[in-house]
Amino acid sequence: MIEIVPYTRSELEVWNALNAQARNGHFFFDRRFMEYHSDRFQDCSYVFLDEGRPIALMPANVAGDTLYSHQGLTFGGLIVDQRVTSVRMLAIWDVLLDEIRRREIRRLVYKALPSIYHRSPAQEDLYALFRHGARLIRRDVTTTIDYIAPGARSKRRERGVKKATKAGVSFIESNDWPAFWGILSDALQSRHGVAPTHTVEEIVMLAKRFPEAIRLYLAQQHDRPLAGVVMFETANVAHAQYIASSPEGRETAALDGLFDFLIERYRCSHRFFDFGISNEDGGRILNEGLVTQKEEFGGSAAVHDVYEIVVNDSTL
Repeated sequence: MIEIVPYTRSELEVWNALNAQARNGHFFFDRRFMEYHSDRFQDCSYVFLDEGRPIALMPANVAGDTLYSHQGLTFGGLIVDQRVTSVRMLAIWDVLLDEIRRREIRRLVYKALPSIYHRSPAQEDLYALFRHGARLIRRDVTTTIDYIAPGARSKRRERGVKKATKAGVSFIESNDWPAFWGILSDALQSRHGVAPTHTVEEIVMLAKRFPEAIRLYLAQQHDRPLAGVVMFETANVAHAQYIASSPEGRETAALDGLFDFLIERYRCSHRFFDFGISNEDGGRILNEGLVTQKEEFGGSAAVHDVYEIVVNDSTL
């Protein structure tokens, strides 16, 4: 018998323990990460029990008439342990949708966790979504190197790596977050008119909370930062969360050199190296120049999918 229990802080240790050993856990779902911006979202997360034992979690927030999984996270969805079979997943969805109806929430927006982040296959949720008539409302392309079967690197990227080497660019792991945040903020403002999702204070705080998962790498010349990449590490994936270069860094191809360094750095410890998405306008526009640059390092496409279920009798 599956039960659904709204998350409260009394379940914090239970939540974090299940996430840590789940088939598809991620440090994004650790409450220490989720709650750094808790003032921005009305939390509506759930714990699912089978005979009184927690077997699944769903990070979620509610806004208006919609339950999201979760607006403050890149992706979300149900976090499951080894006991969640396909049959149990269908039962989980039954109680979840009953709870949504009880709360008179009109729809659910579900950000499925990309399969590259699974410790072992965990796509029972996608079958349940299909069974309940979910509609795909967004798909983003993320470019990923599979170290088992990498693609070929282009001659253009090889030339960039050689150019950075010739210019004397070096590569280090660093804690100089303010220096990189200045480069990142300038690049985002000049190109897109936006600021980074995290403030420098927030990323420093998160890096201190998750020192094994959040790392900064810099390309520098004569000890002066030219470019940087913030890496988010999970069991299988080394993900480039923030990427930026100064004008001087672009002249010396500093990012090409830095990515060459990072791809080699993670080759023996991770299955995937992920460059992140290259989409705009809810996934409907592909930034062709950006995705090509990533693919030229040997990456190919994985997807981030978002689904919608309108909870009423006509669709269930």
